[in-house]
Amino acid sequence: MDKCVHCGFCLPTCPSYLLTGLEMDSPRGRIYLMRAGAEDRVGLTAATVAHFDTCLGCMACETACPSGVRYAPLIETTRAAIARHHRRGRLERWLRRLMFALLPYPRRLRLLALPSVLLAAFGRSRPLLSMIPEPLRSIIRLAPRIPLSPLARETPDRTPADGHPRLRVGLVTGCVQRAFFGHVNQATARVLAAEGCDVLAPRDQGCCGALALHAGETDDARRFARGLIESFEATDVEVIVANAAGCGSAMKEYGALLRDDPAWAERGRLFSAKVRDVAQVLTSFESRAARQPMPLKVAYHDACHLGHAQNVRREPRQLVESIPGATLVPLVESDLCCGSAGIFNLVQPAMAATLGRRKAACIIDTAPDLVVTSNPGCILQMRAALAEQGHSIPVLHLIELLDASISGRPLHERAGA
Repeated sequence: MDKCVHCGFCLPTCPSYLLTGLEMDSPRGRIYLMRAGAEDRVGLTAATVAHFDTCLGCMACETACPSGVRYAPLIETTRAAIARHHRRGRLERWLRRLMFALLPYPRRLRLLALPSVLLAAFGRSRPLLSMIPEPLRSIIRLAPRIPLSPLARETPDRTPADGHPRLRVGLVTGCVQRAFFGHVNQATARVLAAEGCDVLAPRDQGCCGALALHAGETDDARRFARGLIESFEATDVEVIVANAAGCGSAMKEYGALLRDDPAWAERGRLFSAKVRDVAQVLTSFESRAARQPMPLKVAYHDACHLGHAQNVRREPRQLVESIPGATLVPLVESDLCCGSAGIFNLVQPAMAATLGRRKAACIIDTAPDLVVTSNPGCILQMRAALAEQGHSIPVLHLIELLDASISGRPLHERAGA
């Protein structure tokens, strides 16, 4: 907190401040509240907590800050204090318990696939939606429209490298990604294998803890982190690959998350040192796999926890540019949060929807053939926002586009496209 000089460089980059115009809904305003709380000048009242709840945790303020303030651990620590010491309203407590009982568990999410698809099909009309409580309304709006048949397909335990192996990697398959975007995991394994990587995806791996960590549920986050570390320690991989920005960001911080646990601190540090986003891995060596031409105008949206939290911006764009015929078109406000932000679009649906509409407007003005990004939450959020505006511009994971180019199969045949 001492590094913050209240210069205001963070203000125009903060999504919640852009919408509300309130100083206390800005990073420097929240740091002021944190300091006041640490000095016992304010308590964790509903009004105080509300200002922290409007934070998307996008870390755009870290990118903008000239003083090098590490805002991420500040907001995570504050949210952990809120989780321990502040009692929320009954409906909010119920919703959060429901989310954390479902989202980190792919099998449970799959059980909800049929009702969510049916609700999405029949509940998108405004009259029906108006009869449903707002938190559930948000879930219905975001429900993925995917065929049920691929839901049970798992990424193979091992996908051998094409030709001579040059790297042994472990693939983190995630929770929401594993349940509803399994085709993205499978495409990731194929692309890595085509580029000479032996890919291991342990079937017993669980949640990485990112959703819990970013929501202040640090005990759960540590429990999930220990489990994931244990799953990959048996694989003896050189690199651990993430294809979801939020997961990669959290896993790179395991050393800090587990630093006070003598039995796990070093194991967490060693695990974090191996973590790379898939775009980082694929641009770290000369490409081996031939790309088929794809004459498309492609817009890239920077997932916050990839661009701001991990500082990975150029690598995904390099991958788009590696495809013959693909033209990378600049997206206005490409690094402004789309409103997804972990569970934000479920617990703060009104603000999230406003940010989604703003992102959709930028996409529509750009008029690309498709949008690619690097996080499942962003994909769902942008698809819903575009559909609300009556547009059907496809939103895909970056790796789906690359996989289509390498395999030569038409993009529209890709699952989830």
